[in-house]
Amino acid sequence: MLLLGESLNVISKKIGRAFKERDPKPIQEEALFQKEKGMDYIDINLGPAKKDGHELMPWVVETVQEVVDDIPLILDTSNISAIEAALKVCKLTPIINSIMCRPERYEKMVPLAAEHNADFVALMWGPEGLPRDENERAALAVELLYFANEAGIPNEKIWVDGIVTPVNIQQPQAISLMEFQGMIQDIAPGARSTCGLSNISNGPPDHLRPILNQTYMVMLQKYGMESVIADPLDDQLISIAKGQRQDIVDLIYGVMDGNEPDMASLSKELQDYVKTTKVILGKSLYSDSWLDLQ
Repeated sequence: MLLLGESLNVISKKIGRAFKERDPKPIQEEALFQKEKGMDYIDINLGPAKKDGHELMPWVVETVQEVVDDIPLILDTSNISAIEAALKVCKLTPIINSIMCRPERYEKMVPLAAEHNADFVALMWGPEGLPRDENERAALAVELLYFANEAGIPNEKIWVDGIVTPVNIQQPQAISLMEFQGMIQDIAPGARSTCGLSNISNGPPDHLRPILNQTYMVMLQKYGMESVIADPLDDQLISIAKGQRQDIVDLIYGVMDGNEPDMASLSKELQDYVKTTKVILGKSLYSDSWLDLQ
């Protein structure tokens, strides 16, 4: 599983202040930390960046590349002019995050990706917002990828994001996304895939977020997910993603296949992964105390 570091983000007080004040030190420290943690890409998230994004994004890109020039970057902002300016200074092939499945967005942004030979995230957010199910996701994917192919961008440069939603309020969507993930290679052979993993735990208490993120990453991996935008501070998630906890992967896959493990024979750690898998699958009712239930 490829890991796309998410914490060079304007919503961080420290990073947001560094962006605003053009202070390179916190930005470069974060980039070096993500490299140390084994991130495969570094996501630079400016948010809307409406005021000065066209100046800020290329400055951040160059600031990061001064200390980390061997990890590709993800350009994450809704400001198209900021994306365009940053594309001109990227040393490695970047990913544009993201292009929505809305004509007013993709008709402007896909040609930009094609011109600069950039990859892009195809976000399954359509004219009516979040798709209701995997079939609506598939229809949006066909529309956007066809347009990109016509512009000369092959599937191999497109990272499909079916959109992760919070499990505590939209649990059926967790299943729908997995079903859609399993359809991608039939819809668009060679297309890549990613997602904002931490959205699955957006809402539950902080202490429950890591195990939700870790478990759902493994579940998505079973359906072919190639990468996740993830927290570089989560050492357990990194270990699982890098293949160092096959016991956890095998256990989660088994539960997904309908195998009922002998809970008494499992450690508390592994019991928690079983319980969390069942919550995401909808086999157990979500509550903030699901790990405490027998």
